[in-house]
Parts: sequence; structure tokens; C-alpha cells
Amino acid sequence: MSSAPLPILLVTACALVDSDGRVLLTQRPEGKSLAGLWEFPGGKVEPGESPEESLIRELKEELGLTVKPACLAPLTFASHGYETFHLLMPLFICRRYEGIAQPLEGQALKWVRPTDMRNYPMPPADLPLIPFLIDLL
Repeated sequence: MSSAPLPILLVTACALVDSDGRVLLTQRPEGKSLAGLWEFPGGKVEPGESPEESLIRELKEELGLTVKPACLAPLTFASHGYETFHLLMPLFICRRYEGIAQPLEGQALKWVRPTDMRNYPMPPADLPLIPFLIDLL
């Protein structure tokens, strides 16, 4: 018996890096799926948007940060099958941004060293991204 293929959900994420080599994690708020888990900021790519445009919009809406397209560098991606969809998530790295990260959607924020990220419960799609950040930073 073959099951129907899962729809692909395209979501972008960003490893924002501060001057101390820490990466910003945000906590999913109550009421959202995977609430309480820590993740890289980002969100769904809307129709007609590129992943970079989506990320620039999401970082402004969620954190109040201004990011220029040239400051986003693709690092790796996650591909993970959840129960009702398949997540495809490019992870960009960004070391240059304007503003100070603010929790504009009530989410908790934490600057974390990549080697300490495993101490934070994360969605299954995010976990395989940690070694890339450890190697890079």
C-alpha cells in the first residue's frame, strides 16, 4: 500500500551570528506546533518570494532586524519528513545586520554557542544543522 506523497513546505532559517560567535535561537511560543522548542529564526516562504526575500521579511517582522541580501550566505539545508508535510529548509548564515534582536512576537531569544545548542530542545529538522555551525564557528 503506497501512501500519498506529502506536500513540501519551504521554510527559510537564519543562523544570525554575533561578534562573540554565538548564534541566535528563538523559542516557539505556546499555541504553535512544536511549542517550547528552540529554533533558528525564519519562516514560511510566501508565494512569489525567494528564500532570501522571505528571510529578510521574517527577520524584520519577528526580530526587528534589517538584513541586506548580500549579507545572507547559504550554509546548508534540512530535509525532514513530518507527519503531514515534508519540510525543506535552507539555512543561511548572517554576520552583518542592523538593529538589536527584539522578541516582537513574544518569543524567547537566546544567543548560544554552537557547541551548546544540543542543550536546547529543537525540532527534529534543526538538529542535523548543528554540526555545520560547530565546524564553521
